[in-house]
Amino acid sequence: MRILVTGAAGFIGSYYVRAMLDGEYPGFTDAKITVVDKLTYAGNRANLPASHPRLEFVQADICQQSLLLELVDGHDAVVHFAAESHVDRSLVNAGDFVSTNVLGTQNLMHACLATGVARVVHVSTDEVYGSIEQGAWTEEWPLSPNSPYAASKAASDLIALSYARTHGLDVSVTRCSNNYGPYQHVEKLIPLFVTNLLSGEPAPLYGDGSHVREWLHVSDHCRAVQLVLTSGRAGEVYNIGGGTERTNRQIAEELVRLCGAGPEMIRRVPDRKGHDRRYALDDSKIRAELGYAPQVPFEEGLAATVAWYRDHPDWWKPLRESAGTVRESAVHALGT
Repeated sequence: MRILVTGAAGFIGSYYVRAMLDGEYPGFTDAKITVVDKLTYAGNRANLPASHPRLEFVQADICQQSLLLELVDGHDAVVHFAAESHVDRSLVNAGDFVSTNVLGTQNLMHACLATGVARVVHVSTDEVYGSIEQGAWTEEWPLSPNSPYAASKAASDLIALSYARTHGLDVSVTRCSNNYGPYQHVEKLIPLFVTNLLSGEPAPLYGDGSHVREWLHVSDHCRAVQLVLTSGRAGEVYNIGGGTERTNRQIAEELVRLCGAGPEMIRRVPDRKGHDRRYALDDSKIRAELGYAPQVPFEEGLAATVAWYRDHPDWWKPLRESAGTVRESAVHALGT
């Protein structure tokens, strides 16, 4: 069996590949994996084994259609993680998000159809739904994205689903809640706060910190993606939730405690434009159909994540300078 995984030098994709190579997914212990990654700022070759007999790494852009056709040919399945994914960056350079997330996804769906790939999973986000004050989104909820990032992902979802409905491509879409875990880029909330605190710098909390997110360990997310790959239905969307809601202030307070810092290390900064107030997924569909349930308790997973960053400064320190530049640019774009 040959599996092609896009964007697998990034946080979630690399975890998925490492788990498959480590034999965590039954029936795929002998699968050969081709990783396609552009190696932008968010891609890190060090996130994957330097040399593994079942892994082939190709540095390529999914927007290059002719090259993509060559790479996809001969694979049994494709798992599509590749995306521009940071909301702050989309505020200052939305074009990259439209190009990679929309055009790149269309190119990939075309290549899968043209080369006869038997199974495809397109990995997306709960942010396509917008913001919800009460209750939780089902897969039938109307899409109402509020940031350029979320809008580009919503468009990519619709493109993927159109290939199922128009061409009969066996593709499913997954939408997950906020992920956390090791190897996550330092521009994201939890690693940003942790690496700042470990460096003796404050954790920059947007606005009043009352924004609510649902948190999901990356290992649980990747297990769910694998379940959808093996047992999901074509043309269907599957929400993947974590079941743990926290305000951003609660996250900041817990990270301050875990990092051994004081509450004065939480510093409020101006809120960003279009900042969604609350996300919440109804994931009863994937639980009922595929037997999914998250396994990592949030408190344990968060503590283990902080410990990983504490033990791996050589991995994250080189990333901090560029991430800081992006945060400053995004705040400037707010007009504050």
